[in-house]
Amino acid sequence: MINEHLRDYQAEIKTRLNEAWKAHRSVMVQMPTGTGKTHLLASVVSDFVSSSGGGGQVWLIAHRRELVAQIKETLSKYGVGRAEEKQVRVMSVQWLSRHWEEAGACPDLIVIDEAHHALAASYAEMWERYPDAKKLGMTATPCRLNRRGFTELFEVLVTSWSVAEFIEKGLLSVFDYVSIRPGSEEQRLIDSLEKRGADGDYQVKEMDAVLNRRPGIERLYQSIMRFAAGRKGMVYAISRDHARRIAEYYSGQGLKAVAIDSRTPAPERKRMVEEFRRGKIEVLVNVDVFSEGFDCPDVEFVQLARPTLSLAKYLQQVGRGLRKSAGKEACMLIDNVGLYRIFGLPTQPWNWKAMFEGRMAGKGSLPVRMNCDNTGATPLVVDMSAETVRDGGELVMVMEHDRLLSSIKEQCFTDETLQSPSLQLKAFMDKETNLWGLSKGEKTVVDATFKEILGVKGRFAAARLPSMRIRVVDDTGITVGELDNCRAVKFLKDDLLLAHCGGDTALYMDLRNGRCYSARPRVLRYGNIELLQVNHDYCSRTKQVYTNRCGLHPLSIVWMGFYVKMYDRNVPPFCRRTECGGFFYEPQVCLLEGDEERVYYLSSLLPDKSIVVMDDEGRYYHVEKGCEKRYVACNRPTDRCEDFDEVFPQLQKQAHERVAKRLREEEHEAEKKRQRMISGSRDAVPYRIGAKWGLKTAERILIPPVYRRIMHPVGGYCAYQDASCQWGVLTVDGRIVIRARYMEVAIDPDGTAHLTLVPGKVEVVKLSINIS
Repeated sequence: MINEHLRDYQAEIKTRLNEAWKAHRSVMVQMPTGTGKTHLLASVVSDFVSSSGGGGQVWLIAHRRELVAQIKETLSKYGVGRAEEKQVRVMSVQWLSRHWEEAGACPDLIVIDEAHHALAASYAEMWERYPDAKKLGMTATPCRLNRRGFTELFEVLVTSWSVAEFIEKGLLSVFDYVSIRPGSEEQRLIDSLEKRGADGDYQVKEMDAVLNRRPGIERLYQSIMRFAAGRKGMVYAISRDHARRIAEYYSGQGLKAVAIDSRTPAPERKRMVEEFRRGKIEVLVNVDVFSEGFDCPDVEFVQLARPTLSLAKYLQQVGRGLRKSAGKEACMLIDNVGLYRIFGLPTQPWNWKAMFEGRMAGKGSLPVRMNCDNTGATPLVVDMSAETVRDGGELVMVMEHDRLLSSIKEQCFTDETLQSPSLQLKAFMDKETNLWGLSKGEKTVVDATFKEILGVKGRFAAARLPSMRIRVVDDTGITVGELDNCRAVKFLKDDLLLAHCGGDTALYMDLRNGRCYSARPRVLRYGNIELLQVNHDYCSRTKQVYTNRCGLHPLSIVWMGFYVKMYDRNVPPFCRRTECGGFFYEPQVCLLEGDEERVYYLSSLLPDKSIVVMDDEGRYYHVEKGCEKRYVACNRPTDRCEDFDEVFPQLQKQAHERVAKRLREEEHEAEKKRQRMISGSRDAVPYRIGAKWGLKTAERILIPPVYRRIMHPVGGYCAYQDASCQWGVLTVDGRIVIRARYMEVAIDPDGTAHLTLVPGKVEVVKLSINIS
């Protein structure tokens, strides 16, 4: 029954596990957080109990006492542990290490949950006491800070898909990621941490002394208000005191938060978690309690407030927010401690095999970045370009969820050992025919029809047919292209293939679409879009290849944030190009971000920077950044709703409305920010440098010294003198409210300004705002 509900990837992992058990007694399985390790575990245990005929004993070992009841409860959901109660035991390694003689019959299968902890002496003793038992270790992160591998306990590692693959296939949630600026106050404090604990991570005592302070906690709260207001989520704190102070401050600001740690009584913890699920509690602030074993899919944000050098800790924490749930568009990951600078995004590929074998540490370090993998692989979808990073004050937007999928698709693995086995193309021989085929995991991609396999790299393979032609295929078995009279081939970087033909002739094939070129193409990148420059021509890498032969300079090809545009005099005359400022747009073609099929012709640019484009068949589409193109009209409409002349004015009107709404929101937000700044500047005082005056607080300069004189603020306003006997009024943030042209200015606490133009002539003005 359990097996019927396994997903394809879980069934695949289970098959590979059973195959591994044929040659090895102890196997470790790696699956990312939130992908159903417990479901798979329950299926394996159920099968083992059934196949043993009621006599097999199974032990499930947890590394913390509080996880025992949780594992029992989870297994019972899948029907394990009721009828099999005498055969299946769940216990903590702490209890077992003190009660070996009371543990009962010897186990036939030992399952270690969160097996990356399985290096303590008690686990080694378990292996010595029960050498004949099969062993299974389950973990999301088979790595250790000290570079100590797991081969003393486990003989082989079975890995699942990467986090990026699970997200791409819709099985884990997309996310937004914000992180502190490299030069921020928080990063400066973190960079000052020098002491290390026994495990090689930052020392908790020093972290608590440096970061557990009111200004830092206030910045944590401001981060949530800016990026995750109205959502519920989890905060990972440094210590119990840090968690308590964060929860108290958040609650004092109206955000319902509670602190949980290992000392919180189990009934109280269960109540808090249940209230969090129901929405009565908005924020759970914890100290390593929910790094493992916490299953609540509707976590909408995760705030990282604890620095760490541990890759396992980082991935376990962010993984709490990546589970999918109904109505959850994306998870907001708020990195207030700069872990992005050490590890990259959670979608970074990791060399689990090297870490499992102890050839690589699961550790990051500063100032050397991205050193958790020394294979030289490029960090996955880490893009700090101007189009990606959005200003958030102390925080910057590193990745937005609407760009994540397209960024993942652009990722190319530079080291094939980083791919999970389900991604790798492999050659196999049919012993009956002596012909070769291609497989991917357990699935045959191309039947045995090749005389020889010439090479495999990433998603592509080149093979020679019995006819001596060379065929290039992708990892789905689709033919990319074929070559005649070819002696040898060589895979190049950037998805290019070099083919040596008769004589000294060489051809270069674009593996994205099968187009061949006589000269080696130069790859040009514009955001996530690539073009090939071949001599003076520019060719798209779309399936329908477009070639621009207008002799353009590379600088005339422009990246517009979500599309590339370039001049082409050969744009069809039936493309409707709308006016802008009295001039028709020059003929231009566009390549759209995320569209691998074709290029389009630019029809119009709307006020909100979205565009209207036309394809070769005369169909028009509206395209906005981060959205799929939307069909709107055509050149041969069957009714009015497809008529360009009817549709385009509506698109313009909607674009104007969006612009107006965005401007109102920006103005409102700017005014709120200004008001907060003014409100926090009640202690501002005039200061003088040379002959000029300005305004400052103890923390920062509000108005630089550029005026002849500035008076003390009253209700958020200051009288200022620009020249002799010329006074006016400005706000404490430097905005001029009344131009300096009066002999005298007096401001009352209620916001009334008395402006003396000449003696005896006084104007009274009620200032628009008054901040007391």
